Amino acid sequence: MATSPVGSAPPPDHVLAAFGAVGGAAEQLPSGRQGAPFLFGDIVLSPAPDAAETSWVAGVLEHLHVPSVRLARPVRSSDGRWVVGGWAARRRVSGVPLPRYDDMLAVSSRLHQALADVTEPRFLRRGHTVGHWADQLAWGEVADDGRLPEGHGSALVAELASGRREVDLPAQLTHGDLFADVLFAGDAPPAVVDIAPHWRPASWASAVLAVDALTFGGASIDLVDEWAGRLPEWPQMLRRALIFRLGAQLIHPSPHVSVDPVSGRVSEMDASEALVHLLSVSEVLSPVLSASA
Repeated sequence: MATSPVGSAPPPDHVLAAFGAVGGAAEQLPSGRQGAPFLFGDIVLSPAPDAAETSWVAGVLEHLHVPSVRLARPVRSSDGRWVVGGWAARRRVSGVPLPRYDDMLAVSSRLHQALADVTEPRFLRRGHTVGHWADQLAWGEVADDGRLPEGHGSALVAELASGRREVDLPAQLTHGDLFADVLFAGDAPPAVVDIAPHWRPASWASAVLAVDALTFGGASIDLVDEWAGRLPEWPQMLRRALIFRLGAQLIHPSPHVSVDPVSGRVSEMDASEALVHLLSVSEVLSPVLSASA
């Protein structure tokens, strides 16, 4: 497994040469995941902490067609690889994250319909990353082994888990970070720039989007009620989405892309502020979920 560069240093020259990345000085882009992507001309280079996972996702995106959605196509290196020196490349697509959450929900629906026939990759069963472990925790497939720090956050996780019940929904390849990866550019179709792969019901991915919209996008809690009639097992999916986000943030605090709900300005919320916002959203949603249990 390749190890990605940590921090904000741009990729080295041999990586740029391998992907044909030119265009002068690098522009650092905001990111909802570990490591900053950099724009060189029309190519975006992003850290690839797991070469096998990144290569698999690139293979899915290379030929995927999603109606009325633009996709940032992955770029192979000069020798045909998807990952070089811990970095992966994709074509730049125009747009920025915007607080257009109903449009994001429509993107989620179209994307997951297009992904419905993709076969489950074996690496998703390993729980090899913080996000995948938190995903398994959210679904009751693993118990906390001491990774969660004691305190209010872990108590909220336990409270949310206590109301979890079995659901009968088909699992498929899902995108677990749509909030950070859907871009809008005027009247152009929305764009999806990556896939954070998970193997869960499609409505769970939309629940993660809802949690992120409240946490990082200042969305109204009314959004939760508005989406309830459109998505199956909605309260249960929200429970799991909250546990997923809380679990990951508690054991590995990370910054996250945020969008101002009024101005639409995109910025990066630091790790401590992200946790505070997530705890607040969890406290607000917990009684709502308890009432619907």
